[in-house]
Amino acid sequence: MTVLPFKQVDVFTAAPFQGNPVAVVIGADALPEAQMQRIAAWTNLSETTFVLAPTRPDADYRLRIFTPRQELPFAGHPTVGSAHAVLEAGRVAPRDGALTQECGAGLLALRVEAEGGRRRIFVRAPAANLSPAAVPLFGAARALRVDVGAVWVVVDLGAAADVDALAPDLPAIAELSDSLRATGVTVFGRTGNPRAPLHVRSFAPAHGVPEDPVCGSGNVSVAAFLRETGLLKEFGPDYTARQGMQVGRDGRVAVRVRGDSIEIGGEAVTCVDGTIRV
Repeated sequence: MTVLPFKQVDVFTAAPFQGNPVAVVIGADALPEAQMQRIAAWTNLSETTFVLAPTRPDADYRLRIFTPRQELPFAGHPTVGSAHAVLEAGRVAPRDGALTQECGAGLLALRVEAEGGRRRIFVRAPAANLSPAAVPLFGAARALRVDVGAVWVVVDLGAAADVDALAPDLPAIAELSDSLRATGVTVFGRTGNPRAPLHVRSFAPAHGVPEDPVCGSGNVSVAAFLRETGLLKEFGPDYTARQGMQVGRDGRVAVRVRGDSIEIGGEAVTCVDGTIRV
């Protein structure tokens, strides 16, 4: 039996027990893939990550990301939370505020921003590929299929009140996701609050995640949707999205859009710091 460092990190929040939790297993190079998947099913969080030595000389570390049912090439809150974990553990140190993560989606650039004793971590997401999506489940609402490593069907519900009130048909969303080869469905609406103008919810029942509390890749996909449809001018290239209130996990995602580049980021806090026996 091997004992490895283990952390559970709440992401997109500075307050414990808010945001989105990710489990992080550090130094997991010897674990077989099947064991990683079993651990991810056991934690039963939306994602569990495994930090490995990089295979690329220009990477600081390698990350594998698992839902309870399968591996993902990229996910936002696991990337931010794992970077927080390896920094806290002293496994890596940023160079002029920069880190490079190797993962299934390739090499990703991260930036560490510290101010007033608080730290935010941003990741530049993989380039988005968008295509039309027919979603009769949501009536006449406009939708696009957005692939950023994780694949989301993004639906514009108009108002935040409609997002709040949504009672998702999870079996139907799982069927829709499978038919479109998507991770799940992310919906958004307008709050009217300039401090957090978008309210977002993400559902991935096909991956064993009925509702993802605060979804990084879902928010990247919303930003790509806004850019593609010309709606980004409503919010500007820098905005904050809120997510997680319906599941008691209120979080905030900072979004930055620069041409073809989309960054998402936020704060993170460690709630569990110990070891796991594998």
